[in-house]
Amino acid sequence: MAKSKKNVLDFELHLKSVEENFEMIQVLDEDGKVVNEDLLPDLKDEELVSLFEDMLWSRALNDRSTILARQGRLGFFGPTAGQEASQIGSYYAFDKGDILFPGYRDIPQLVLHGLPLDKAFLWSRGHVLGNDYPETLNAMPPQIIIGAQYIQAIGAGLGLKKRGKKQVSFTYTGDGGSSQGDFYEGINTGGAFKVNTVFFIQNNGYAISTPRHKQSAANTLAQKAAAAGIPGFQVDGMDALAVYAVSKAAREWSIAGNGPVLIETITSRFGAHSMSGDDPKRYRTQADMDAWDKKDPLIRMRKYLVAKGLWDEEKEDEVVARYDEEIVEAVAKADAAPKQKVSEFLESMFETADPITQEQIDKYKAKEGK
Repeated sequence: MAKSKKNVLDFELHLKSVEENFEMIQVLDEDGKVVNEDLLPDLKDEELVSLFEDMLWSRALNDRSTILARQGRLGFFGPTAGQEASQIGSYYAFDKGDILFPGYRDIPQLVLHGLPLDKAFLWSRGHVLGNDYPETLNAMPPQIIIGAQYIQAIGAGLGLKKRGKKQVSFTYTGDGGSSQGDFYEGINTGGAFKVNTVFFIQNNGYAISTPRHKQSAANTLAQKAAAAGIPGFQVDGMDALAVYAVSKAAREWSIAGNGPVLIETITSRFGAHSMSGDDPKRYRTQADMDAWDKKDPLIRMRKYLVAKGLWDEEKEDEVVARYDEEIVEAVAKADAAPKQKVSEFLESMFETADPITQEQIDKYKAKEGK
């Protein structure tokens, strides 16, 4: 009687072996205690304080923007509360010469990179001046098309590589963006040409109301990097120091000519997807939201700094009050921007208008001049 052949294709074991290579990286736990000394970044005390201050600024900006949106004084606004470690912690690993390709939720990084805050408010309102960037700002306007910034980023990364620049492009999308075709084309092409680019997936668990487990069967989103032949890491996105450490190492890897890196940050969006009618209470449980509230990145970083004698409540009150004043001033400046005209919309469509568009421009100018 013939013996049956041993099944050497153990699919479950294969999947497990792949997924075990993507454990979440953490430096600070929820109590602000260091749990990984080896990855603790070598940041000076003043740099740690500056990082936390910018995280506080981002939360203040989120809170003020939420009020403005409810008042009808903003156009589109995507809340950022809860993602300060993911956004600000990662941004701190880059410099002004690096080229930022933000998604529509990445306004904090864009402002820190050099966009005047009043222009950020104008962008939200759809005002053309919101896209009028200073020449020294190495960034593109926030991308509305989900995942399209990945394609743009690899183009810039390839250009930096060909010119021998020790700079990178860096870009962000959400967990939903990692299901888009542009995402796969971006990481695949980036890997093939070894471009100077760092990719971020901010995994906040929901693409609007679609939960993460319904978007992809992959156990992690970081493991998608393997198909493109590039390194992928999953990091605690509520831990600013862990995000900074991984992002800094990724930048150094990329500018050394090794190609791109994909980083998945596990984070949470405390508020709605946007202020356009989304209600997270319809698809998230209260227990889930309460659990994430305890992981608040501001609480974690604050405890760490207090333990080091670098922070106190009085200092925080002063910093937040100053930020509130700056934000109010930026809103006032945005409010004072000139009203847009139809002729201006048409003029900004082309560098040189075609005859039909020029005819429309002339017609509207005549009307607007009355």
